Amino acid sequence: MVETLLLAVDHLLQWPVIAALMIGSIGGVIIGAIPGVGPAVAIAILLPATFSMEPLVGLTLLLGIYGSSMYGGSLPAILINTPGTAVNALTTYDGYPMTQKGQALRALGLAYGASFVSAIVSILVLILMSPILAKIAPMFGSREIFLAALLGIVLVIVAHKGQMAAAGMMAGLGILLQSVGMEPVNFTMRYTFGMGWLTSGLDLIVVVLGLFAISQAFVLMVEPESAPNAAPVRGSMFKAIREVLGFKRVALTGSGYGVMMGMIPGVGEFTAQFLSYTSARRLSKTPEDFGKGSPEGLVASESANNAVPAAAMIPLLALGIPGEALTAMMLSVFYVHNVVPGPGLFQNQLDFVYALYLALIVLNVIVILWMIVSSNLLIHLIRVPTRFLGMGILVLSFVGIYSLRNSPVDCLIAAGFGVFGVILKRLNLPVVPIILGMVLGNIMEVKLRAAAARIDTPFDMVNRPISALIAIAILFIVIQALRGTIRDWNEDITPTADRQQS
Repeated sequence: MVETLLLAVDHLLQWPVIAALMIGSIGGVIIGAIPGVGPAVAIAILLPATFSMEPLVGLTLLLGIYGSSMYGGSLPAILINTPGTAVNALTTYDGYPMTQKGQALRALGLAYGASFVSAIVSILVLILMSPILAKIAPMFGSREIFLAALLGIVLVIVAHKGQMAAAGMMAGLGILLQSVGMEPVNFTMRYTFGMGWLTSGLDLIVVVLGLFAISQAFVLMVEPESAPNAAPVRGSMFKAIREVLGFKRVALTGSGYGVMMGMIPGVGEFTAQFLSYTSARRLSKTPEDFGKGSPEGLVASESANNAVPAAAMIPLLALGIPGEALTAMMLSVFYVHNVVPGPGLFQNQLDFVYALYLALIVLNVIVILWMIVSSNLLIHLIRVPTRFLGMGILVLSFVGIYSLRNSPVDCLIAAGFGVFGVILKRLNLPVVPIILGMVLGNIMEVKLRAAAARIDTPFDMVNRPISALIAIAILFIVIQALRGTIRDWNEDITPTADRQQS
């Protein structure tokens, strides 16, 4: 144990890892502080470059951007009522009203402090939970992993309450996209229509860059030019951060919701924030202040969203199943370097796992120190013109896509998905299920093929304890979702019928 930990520390002290720690943590804050970019765009752009790095270096860089962007996203949310990342939207409810009351420093300190506490809590849970799941994971055969991936698809769909039909179609589209090209067993062509450039299929990274980065670049370039202004913050940031200790219960409760929602595929930050915020308001002595500048509301929202990144790594490391789009992108870094998440990772490369844990802790320490000294510097980033930003994202995206296979066709495919992404955003349709459909669909196909050789009837898929439990969970979730949908329909129909009768 001690020897493994020392080896992990040795991995962490390599200069490429240290550089990735600094660039990922500070760069993530900068990305988060610029409204309209977000971690998905940055990770999509950097993903091709990480394939040439060592796995620990690449993952540290991407995890740094993922986790620290939420710290940076709270800055414009609090100062100019514009969330830097989508998951900081709830921060504006109480953060900006505090700024209007002249409490900008206090609001930023509470946001940073709550984010740091929840991140550390989430990392500790990751350290404790991953080995337990890794011991259970050897009990998972092909049929169990297939059902677990199917459960992930179901949870992704159910998580989009009010848009389940759209989310289901998008997930189905993702499964369809991953099946394009030559299938690897019988070498038959699927959905290529005689076009040679489709033989190798649609690369996940090309689709990711198109749907996230290029679509966002198009949106920024066609929107009216804007460069918001924000006043400098004065005072001791360290003292402001320490105030979060006065809201320990709220911060720990929010962390708990973030951890739980992070471990469930397809749920993520929004559900965690909603549950945390609702719970804090219900238990508060002053619920009427929520939405008007409540410190408790700010701590509840920020602690929930920052607990999700490390928690989302639990199913990824233990089972190889990503919880959402960003961890799905990180899974490709594992596979490129022939590092397979799951029980084998804990048995054969435990030092790598420990190094990843330590990197997450160090990342958050670097970020909180950086936030203490740099908030006023980051204010200048809020003023970057949106069209200039969009053009920069577009150029970097195409450079990254071309570097994958030196293929102009990939650039055209990504541009097509970029336009499709803009359409989805305009129609307010979910994009994330497409990516998870591609990743989980591939897992489902491979495992179903492997399981099919050992089953004679459909009931053989669920004739073992774990597969039966997962199947029951899927049925329960589907039935509950259908009941909720039918109840919502009935509630919508009843007022309409009453109005017609009156």
